[in-house]
Amino acid sequence: MAYATPAFAYTPKGGRRFARSPDNRPVTALVSASPLRSTASPARTALRRAAPALLAYAAVRLFGVAVLGVWGAAAGSSPHQLLSARWDSLWYTRVAELGYGYEVRLGHGDVHSNLAFFPLLPWLKRLFSAISPLSSADAGLVVAWTASLFAAWGIFAIADRLYGRRAGTLAVVLWAVLPVGIVQSMAYSETLFTALAAWSLYAVLRGRWVWAGVLASLAGLTRPVGAAVVAAVWVAAAVELIRGPRDGGWGDGGPRGRWRMLLGVVLAPLGAAGYVLWVGHRTGGGLFGYLDVQGQWGNGFDGGWAFARFIGERLASPAFAAGIGLIAGVVLVLRLYRLCVRQRQPLPLLVFCGIVVALALCASGYFGSKPRLLMPAFPLLLPVAVALARLRTSRVALVLGPVALASAVYGAFWLNGTGPP
Repeated sequence: MAYATPAFAYTPKGGRRFARSPDNRPVTALVSASPLRSTASPARTALRRAAPALLAYAAVRLFGVAVLGVWGAAAGSSPHQLLSARWDSLWYTRVAELGYGYEVRLGHGDVHSNLAFFPLLPWLKRLFSAISPLSSADAGLVVAWTASLFAAWGIFAIADRLYGRRAGTLAVVLWAVLPVGIVQSMAYSETLFTALAAWSLYAVLRGRWVWAGVLASLAGLTRPVGAAVVAAVWVAAAVELIRGPRDGGWGDGGPRGRWRMLLGVVLAPLGAAGYVLWVGHRTGGGLFGYLDVQGQWGNGFDGGWAFARFIGERLASPAFAAGIGLIAGVVLVLRLYRLCVRQRQPLPLLVFCGIVVALALCASGYFGSKPRLLMPAFPLLLPVAVALARLRTSRVALVLGPVALASAVYGAFWLNGTGPP
């Protein structure tokens, strides 16, 4: 059955068309197009809407890889090796090929165990390697690159739902041109985690609680910061249960909707909890076994004290400029989060982003990796995306073009250095 489009209609940022009454007041009923015109599946329609953002993302990342290739040709390094078989990529490959149990004993007595690395990425590397002629290292690249597109799509879907298609596209481009954006093209777990986190949060915003819980559980199998996704699902569900069903909320109302919400809440922590408990059982450390493993790597949570001392040491040394840069970076991140709050982003995004930022800035080790650890905190980019969306396309290009170039050059410089990202 087809419905005629009313004389008065408006299209909000979400893209849906709502009728207006003769006195120009919106009517709550959604205007449905003719079924003959709605033959595309929802997923295909959503992908078509996100296509410009995904193409822009792919172009930025391919440009970054191309610059890395030129740099590698000049420096005599292998871009393929830098992207697929260095630092954490090697650890993930060893887990995929040999399983858990590999460790490196350092001279001062610490032990670096591969139990520190969560299993979902190695599982996927092993799967793709088993069903294709790819090596585990190359399978890791395929997983990371595919996941990066899904991450970009998830970021677009959230930003598009909240602020419109143009802001969604710009949010994706901003994520691609981050100074450490080259990590999105490496066989690391950041893109896989960001994809799962973004789609879990999107499911929460849509009231799809079971999907939110499943994706949060998978995120918890990918990185320790999966706890941020679990917390976002739990807090959103708690608020929904307290307030009850309401128009435009995160729940779909009724007993069935509440049961689906509770099921999502139960599913969300299973991935992270399952792995942490397994590590505790394997190491004999009980509930704190995984923390002991991370402690051997020099990782911990001290509220940012070690990071503050690290910055202070830079300020008191010839690397004074680096210390100033670190302070500026921390202030920028905190200021962006404040803008997220002032922008009145949905509570699940604020909870997720806040925990990611807190864990990254307050961890006690691997200070050079903090920009990479902040990469999943994509809600920080939404205020900037909304501001850029108000500018003309030519002005946006003048802003983001040089940023993309600087990101590509910095990524090539970084990967050809000595330290891990």
